[in-house]
Amino acid sequence: MAEDRGAFTAATGRQLEAAGRDKPRYRRYQYDLIAPHCGRTILEVGAGLGEFAEQFDDVDRLVLTDVDPGAVDLMARRFAGRPEVQTRTLALGVAPELDEPVDSVVAINVLEHIEDDAGALRSLATAVQPGGSIVLWVPGYQQLYGEFDRKVGHVRRYTPSTLASAVRRAGLDVELVKPVNLLGGIAWWLTVRRGGSTSPDSKLVAVFDRFVVPVTRALERVVRPPFGQSVLCVARVRA
Repeated sequence: MAEDRGAFTAATGRQLEAAGRDKPRYRRYQYDLIAPHCGRTILEVGAGLGEFAEQFDDVDRLVLTDVDPGAVDLMARRFAGRPEVQTRTLALGVAPELDEPVDSVVAINVLEHIEDDAGALRSLATAVQPGGSIVLWVPGYQQLYGEFDRKVGHVRRYTPSTLASAVRRAGLDVELVKPVNLLGGIAWWLTVRRGGSTSPDSKLVAVFDRFVVPVTRALERVVRPPFGQSVLCVARVRA
């Protein structure tokens, strides 16, 4: 899969050698929303460098894939001391070949890169045991679509209804779908979409992570966001 080397940078705008723990509070915010819907055996597709996945520190099996062999190599080193973790390359939209089906699949900022999103979800469902979950986190709202999305290969951004539609077309059941990160959506509109930036500013990302994410957590405990930077969906594979 040499043709996919460099795919991590193309899809994220980040360099492998420069990537690191740039958003620890935001990743924990994601984890706290996603983990309750996951079982004991998990496949994460498009796992990048494993920064999100390393938070799964009490699971029976964790399979991490990415289309970029360079990212997979770095993940293998990161998880070298954890025998329950496997790493491998996997092209987007291709059905994973696993020895045993998993309880859950996690896909964070992956589906928006795939033209046939329903077909990709059908492929992922083949790796999940009946009744298991597919947890999706995708960029939200086409109004936020701009030059950065084009640069990193986003086919689309989603609303809860368009994401639910893709899930149902794949033959899956929608258990939960909602916008998340309201303040992040506003910040994205002001700094990236309307502000004309072609990528998020690393200094602003650090400020957002330190100060805004805690406020976002508190706000979303009491208010259901009508809009957000992202959309979260939990789909179920029919028994």
